[in-house]
Amino acid sequence: MEENKTPKKIIKVGDSAAASNSEPRTFEPTAENAGKAKQFRVISILLWAIAIGLEIFGILKLRDVPINMPLLIGILVGMLILVVIANLLWKKANRLDPASEKNKFKFFVQNQLGLIISVIAFLPMVVLIFTNKNMTGKQKGIIGSIATAALVIAGLTGTDFNPPSKEQYAEQTAQVEGLNNGVNSVYWTPSGKSYHLFQDCGYINGKRTNEIFQGTVADARELKKITDLCDRCQNRAKKAKAVETEMPAAE
Repeated sequence: MEENKTPKKIIKVGDSAAASNSEPRTFEPTAENAGKAKQFRVISILLWAIAIGLEIFGILKLRDVPINMPLLIGILVGMLILVVIANLLWKKANRLDPASEKNKFKFFVQNQLGLIISVIAFLPMVVLIFTNKNMTGKQKGIIGSIATAALVIAGLTGTDFNPPSKEQYAEQTAQVEGLNNGVNSVYWTPSGKSYHLFQDCGYINGKRTNEIFQGTVADARELKKITDLCDRCQNRAKKAKAVETEMPAAE
C-alpha cells in the first residue's frame, strides 16, 4: 500500500539557470562548479605533496639506530590523514567537473589518481619497514601493520568504483530532458538512491522524509552520487508523453 503523500519542503540546489538547457548532448560544468573543482584539485595536490614529503622523511628515519617508534607512527598517521582528505576532495572535484571517456588513459588516471598516489605514498614505506635490518621483529610487526593498514585505507578512499564522465552526465541529462519537456530538473531525498522526475512520486513523498532536494542531474550526482532514474517516474513520464502524442490536434 502506497504511503500517504504529505507536503514536503523543496530545497533547490545548484544553478537554476542550468535546469533548462536545451542542448544536453555535451556536458560542461557551470563556471561555479568548474571553479570549485579547480580549487579542490589544487588543495589535493598540495596535501599529496606534503604527504610525499613526510614519506621521504620517514624513509630517512628508518635508517636511525635505534628506531624512533613514536615518530614513525606519527609520520604514518599524519600521512594517512593528508592522503585521505586529498583523495576525497579529488573525487568531489571529479564529480563537479568529470573527465571524458574518449581518452581512456586520461580518464583512468584522473579518476584513480587518489589510488595511485596512495600506493606511491605508502607502499615503499611498507616494503622498507619489513626489510629493515635495524628493526626487531616486534617493531616490524607493529610499524608494518600500521603502514599496511594505512595503505589499504588510503587506497580504498582513493579508488573511485563508479567514476563519472562527461558522456555519462550528457546521456543522463538527455534522458531526463527527453522525458521532462526539455527541462533538466530532478528531485531526490537525503537517503535516496535514485532521482525523480516528479516531486509527488510515492517513493520520496512519504512519511520517511521531510525534505526533497531539487536540482539538475549533475547536482544529484555531485551531492549524493545518484546515477539512477526512478523507474516509476520514468514509466509515468513515458505514459504521459504517449497520451500527448495520441491526443488529436486542436482545431
